[in-house]
Amino acid sequence: MLTLYGYYRSSAAYRMRIALNLKGLDYRKVSIHLRDGAQFAEDYGRLNPQHQVPTLETDGGDLLVQSPAIFEWLEETYPEPPLLPADPLGRQRVRAMAAVPGCDIHPIGNLRVLQYLQKKLGQDEAAVAAWARHWIELGFAGLESMLAGHPATGTYCHGETPTMADVFLVPQLFNAARFEADMDRFPTIRRIGEACNALDAFVQAAPGNQEDAE
Repeated sequence: MLTLYGYYRSSAAYRMRIALNLKGLDYRKVSIHLRDGAQFAEDYGRLNPQHQVPTLETDGGDLLVQSPAIFEWLEETYPEPPLLPADPLGRQRVRAMAAVPGCDIHPIGNLRVLQYLQKKLGQDEAAVAAWARHWIELGFAGLESMLAGHPATGTYCHGETPTMADVFLVPQLFNAARFEADMDRFPTIRRIGEACNALDAFVQAAPGNQEDAE
């Protein structure tokens, strides 16, 4: 059985839970408590040299890191149901949209960045929240333009079934709510998020439904 090492509120672990659920795969979850520093334990460092989550351990004991790369491995290893379109232009569009939350927003709003702002640079909670909100709204402004009115946009980011773009978007919507981003500015994103969160694969992956939720 696959084993996913993650943390309930980690965006990167959240997107992997969604992808695994959409693929219909059985997997075991192991909690790595990021706020308690469990990721820096020597034992976990042997699994993930970057001391980050997620780590996916395969049935054969291989250790996979970095959520975009894990996603691509899942897509290649378990191709049904597909989470990337069949055509090259469609795949490019989906990967580009996934990169907005995955590459543009998430890296500068994750826990270690927010902790650095607070603990090393002396910013208070309000300033840290404003930082996170700024980058979420900036990224979403671009993504909304990519989605709104595009002929390939459907119920989901690309067509009528979830893709990589939806998998990466929904965890950032959780953060948008957490940091009180102005979602009235992004009606297409909000609509797609509501459609995704009506699906069991997304519901079961939600932070509040994890065993280590606080």
